[in-house]
Amino acid sequence: MANIFDYMNWRDISLKKMEFNEIDNLILSRLSYFPFDGIVGENEEITLKEAYARTRIMGTTGRVLQAEDIDLYPILANSIRFGMAKITNFINKVDPKEEKQFAAITIILPDDTIYVSFRGTDNTIIGWKEDFNMSFSETVSSQTDAVKYLNNVAKKYKNKLRVGGHSKGGNLAVYASAYAMPETKKQIIEVYNNDGPGFSDKVINSKEYKENINKVHTYIPQTSIIGRLLNHKEKTTIVKSTSMGIMQHDLYSWQVMGDKFVETEQTNYSDFIDNTITNWLKEVSPKQREEFFDTLFEILNATKAKTLSELSSKKFTNAITILKTYNNLSQETKKMMTKTLNILFRIGKDNIVKGKPKVR
Repeated sequence: MANIFDYMNWRDISLKKMEFNEIDNLILSRLSYFPFDGIVGENEEITLKEAYARTRIMGTTGRVLQAEDIDLYPILANSIRFGMAKITNFINKVDPKEEKQFAAITIILPDDTIYVSFRGTDNTIIGWKEDFNMSFSETVSSQTDAVKYLNNVAKKYKNKLRVGGHSKGGNLAVYASAYAMPETKKQIIEVYNNDGPGFSDKVINSKEYKENINKVHTYIPQTSIIGRLLNHKEKTTIVKSTSMGIMQHDLYSWQVMGDKFVETEQTNYSDFIDNTITNWLKEVSPKQREEFFDTLFEILNATKAKTLSELSSKKFTNAITILKTYNNLSQETKKMMTKTLNILFRIGKDNIVKGKPKVR
């Protein structure tokens, strides 16, 4: 089976000769995760090749989130297809007070189109908190920032726009495209959601979402969990992954054949997770979800860890801190946490009885 590395080895042909496709989208959705901090200024335009050269000389203050990024970076930078693409408007913000983790980059392609790439959740605890906020909030801070970012790009450049992202970045791409200004929408030709979560009932029933839906391409792996959260109405393509369970969220595991994804069918396990979470959201009110997740992250924040890596690096010490913090909670709060978890476990148990999920 082949992945995006094999694709780049096979498909290193100018975009002017071979038009943009869904695999190009997946690659560019990953570009927003690259550590461009200190490499490219927000208002500077440099080629990807130049960015890589700077990175080799200067290093970077950004965080490498996946080892495969280190390997993909030089391949893209030295390629015919993407090496001369210009990157600009890089932004990376983490704001604990606003519970926001937002990053994006604008990619000006050799075919004179632009791909706006929104980053998904990194390994910051704030980033994950914002994801959970989507379960009870109509709008989260990153969605608002994504709309502003897309409007600014469209105002600055008059090129046709493709908008995409992976994980939460896919959600931001769909949201920003739907709620952008009318002038911006006219420039958008395609929107790509790569295993990103959906939206509240209010969003999917809105005029803006419905008007935008025909431009949206959503791709999820066969055992998708993240990409099936909340509500979706757009057409979805199921992609074959070589990983198992939640690890299929890793886009490097997605399989390609030529310039297309290898398609397959959804697994029972994905249906099980989706049904369990959907039913849990129906039984637990938005206010209860907010209280539950606020308390959960209050407990995690007591460890002083900023990232999931920091949280796991001192497992014993952090476990003691978490236990002490939990014990100091009021009896009413403990009761709320227990009740909310029990609802989730009960629904999961009921779904198992109905049909044992299979992972593949």
